Amino acid sequence: MRTINIGLLGFGTVGRGVYRVLTNNRETIASRMGSPLEIKRILVREVGKDRGIDVPPELFTTDPRAVLDDEDIGIVVEVMGGIEPARQYVLAALAKGKSVVTANKDLLAIHGRELFAKAVEGGADLYFEASVAGGIPIIKVLKEAFTGNRIEQVTGIINGTTNYILSQMSDYGADFDTVLKEAQEKGFAEADPTNDVEGYDAARKIAILASIAFNSRVTLDDVYVEGIAKIKPEDIRYAREFGYVIKLLGIARETAAGIEVRVHPALVPCGHPLAAVSDVFNAVFVRGDAVGDTMFYGRGAGEMPTASAVVGDIVMAARNIANNLHGLTGCTCFEAKPVRPMTAVETRYYLRLRVLDKAGVLAGIAGAFGNNNVSLAAVIQKTTGAVAELVMVTHRVRESDLRAAVAELERLPAVETVANIIRVED
Repeated sequence: MRTINIGLLGFGTVGRGVYRVLTNNRETIASRMGSPLEIKRILVREVGKDRGIDVPPELFTTDPRAVLDDEDIGIVVEVMGGIEPARQYVLAALAKGKSVVTANKDLLAIHGRELFAKAVEGGADLYFEASVAGGIPIIKVLKEAFTGNRIEQVTGIINGTTNYILSQMSDYGADFDTVLKEAQEKGFAEADPTNDVEGYDAARKIAILASIAFNSRVTLDDVYVEGIAKIKPEDIRYAREFGYVIKLLGIARETAAGIEVRVHPALVPCGHPLAAVSDVFNAVFVRGDAVGDTMFYGRGAGEMPTASAVVGDIVMAARNIANNLHGLTGCTCFEAKPVRPMTAVETRYYLRLRVLDKAGVLAGIAGAFGNNNVSLAAVIQKTTGAVAELVMVTHRVRESDLRAAVAELERLPAVETVANIIRVED
């Protein structure tokens, strides 16, 4: 049995998890794949640092060449994060014919085309299951299990921090700032939570999923992004009255006119499978023309769930090496489909307005909607007094028409503010 050597780039949370899984399950993994796996080098910034785990000190190095130039290392695992120098290291490994496993969503969402081209050139494999939804094997499903399907839609709760925040707001009626502070104290949110709460983390992930699902390159710049900071407890209460919960969704659809890809808060029907996904859990809903509706659920982050996905990819790469194969599941972006602008998207909308409580106000609001081809499905006055709160839900409407109607509403003297607009995903 040929030993296949591995070089780790990075030894933070995920790197330690990968080491634990490969060490603790060494014999089982070797029996399942037919070859033992051995970590030969680990690239770190500081060799002598206490990492809370028992690792032979001779494995550590601060020199990337000790990993990249070692001909005995067949698989390079990049778990250092960020764009540079991770990109340089991955490209160098692929150029030398080393297979690469990465958990780096930023790298894939921005430089995926370059990386896959280098993998083909170097005759190597590039695996990235852990880049989206942690331990949920969604990339393998889209690339392999659903190959016979034309994927119509991928919709996911793919950021645990925002799902935790919205779940706590929904369950306890707390406001956004209070729950965010609690999430930071529990370690569910970063000290700077911008990447999560503004939707950028989810945007990177849905760009990757859309590229695979629709066989066409979708980059981060193609994704419309909107975060959850504007969601108020009253929006959550009103949504519940209409039969919905609010979730931050990554949404990708293929239409006759092109691909829609967006991240934003959305009202999800209480009966939809995604509505029941709470706390820090992730879920991805996939609709295929043959398989129908499916959903994949699990932990989207954390040391061991993410390490599980990384090790699964390592085993795939190792099997290919053992059998002198590569490129079995390479880049699937062989088409060039247009990405539709957000203004062309059609959906339903929830709006909350604060207006003067006097005669004729509703007529003026209805006129603004009518002038812009927006049809209302429901209108409820939620408060009374000098200023009233109106909550309404539209029928399906083009985003550009909705924006024009809102601009007209904001010019009406009787409209104090358009407090919130949230899309409805039925």
